[in-house]
Amino acid sequence: MPSSSAHFEKWVKIFHPASAASVRLVCLPHAGGSASFFFPMAKAFGPAVEVMAVQYPGRQARRHEPGIDNVPEYADQIFAVLRHLDDRPLALFGHSMGAILAYEVAIRMRQAGLPSPARLFASGRRAPSCYRDEQVHKGSDEQMVAELQGLGGPNQAMLTDPELLAMVLPAVRSDYRAIERYEHDPEARLDRPITVLVGESDPRVTLDEARAWAKHTTAPTELEVFRGGHFFLVDRSTDVIELVARSLSVQDAEPIR
Repeated sequence: MPSSSAHFEKWVKIFHPASAASVRLVCLPHAGGSASFFFPMAKAFGPAVEVMAVQYPGRQARRHEPGIDNVPEYADQIFAVLRHLDDRPLALFGHSMGAILAYEVAIRMRQAGLPSPARLFASGRRAPSCYRDEQVHKGSDEQMVAELQGLGGPNQAMLTDPELLAMVLPAVRSDYRAIERYEHDPEARLDRPITVLVGESDPRVTLDEARAWAKHTTAPTELEVFRGGHFFLVDRSTDVIELVARSLSVQDAEPIR
């Protein structure tokens, strides 16, 4: 564990500690998302997998901290927290922006000579080498709310509450600024398998953009397509859990109810 447990606990939430689990799964949420997004996954795995959810600054208990507006700093800080988790195998699951952060953290682990994550689950995000000209972070608050409503994410009721919006939009904007300005290192490659998860009607990821993750590792890549849009993993949670369990060779994960 890192030298500062308080710092670790600020960045990483463990909703269901599982000290006897054979593998850890570190989950990184989407832009504007929080660690609690992965509470259902942690509950489903129970003692079989120790699920750890990253809590970004600028939200929930960290809402008074300034957000981070660039991917390299995000990845550096998360890597510094996770690099000490070397007593058992570790896998990374990232959704949307979290998929890019998970990839960048895995790259840093390899570059530091540490054991690479056993597997990267890249959910709801095109490959690092696939770029689009997206400028949501430069828009008005109203345009940003429209973007979030269009993606159909969780907590939609929050988007109509002015007080809650005032609290969350700064973190959302800094996250969007980070991911929309992201540029990958074309020389970097992973050496572990990548499982790519995508919603068949996701406006942010085409199947070709999802398949392009194969360019970013020397190990096998598999693509799993689910019914749904950008937040397919909410509606298809049981299917996602079963996929992750199979990939991690875990037999006793329970379906989400």
